[in-house]
Amino acid sequence: MYVEEVALNIKVARKRFSPLPYLLLLPTVVFVALFTAWPVLLSIYQSLFRQRMNIARFREPVFIGLGNYFELFSDPYFRQVVLNTVKYILGTVPLSIALGLLFALLVNRRIRGEGLFRLAFFHPMVLPMVSAATIWMFFFTPGYGLFNTALRTLGYTGPENWTGNPSLALVAVMIVAIWKNSGYYMIFYLAGMQNLPADVYEAAALDGANGWQILWKITLPLLRRTTVFITTIAVIDAFRTVDHIFVLTRGGPSRASTVLLFELWLERFEYQDIGVSAAITVIFIVVLLAFTVTNFLISERREA
Repeated sequence: MYVEEVALNIKVARKRFSPLPYLLLLPTVVFVALFTAWPVLLSIYQSLFRQRMNIARFREPVFIGLGNYFELFSDPYFRQVVLNTVKYILGTVPLSIALGLLFALLVNRRIRGEGLFRLAFFHPMVLPMVSAATIWMFFFTPGYGLFNTALRTLGYTGPENWTGNPSLALVAVMIVAIWKNSGYYMIFYLAGMQNLPADVYEAAALDGANGWQILWKITLPLLRRTTVFITTIAVIDAFRTVDHIFVLTRGGPSRASTVLLFELWLERFEYQDIGVSAAITVIFIVVLLAFTVTNFLISERREA
């Protein structure tokens, strides 16, 4: 009797099998394999070879194992590039997210012209990064630039050549990134706020909670998943954003504003060092993958 039931179940399962779901997934699988998996595997393979197209004796790839990685991490200049990248991330991500949350709190209410305020905050994101950097390049112009003029009005008497000063070039790049990305993160926070349960806020108001208590005890905890998502895309965006560096500083002066992605571009297209550029690509992938997985694991553990 038991054998007959098992056979019947197998027969029913075979009848229910349909290749349609697999066929629908096939284009996505092929796309991911061609444009994600294959480039990653190719970068890992190329990172194990020395190949420099601008030097005749290194045009043919020579297997050196982890030599490119040892060369990178033993180079003080590359360590400075990594430090610049960390400074850029720490200087842009928290402030951009905080401003995005602040903007969302300001426009998440019924006020006259709320649509115009939302548009004003989000408008920088609509601009291409190159266009935004070009606008800010005029703002940073020494002497008569709008940014320096506004700072002089506030009493600032320091150096005005922001993009030409090694101490200020990275700060100038950060300012442009924060200005452009804050409105983008505002949209995610605004969407999250508009989906929060209204009865929780009504109960808090009946219990006499003030606005500050509601923000810290209700709004921010309920927006935890939104914050995790925004933090993830913000860090990834900070790693991959390089357009405005080309326009504003080109990594200078004295490489003071060179970050990892700009260094990758230099190694691959300026120095034509395929092995080192592939090694930097692998480092990128490992760091971003580790950060994303860790971020979501911590979030899930807190939820549990």
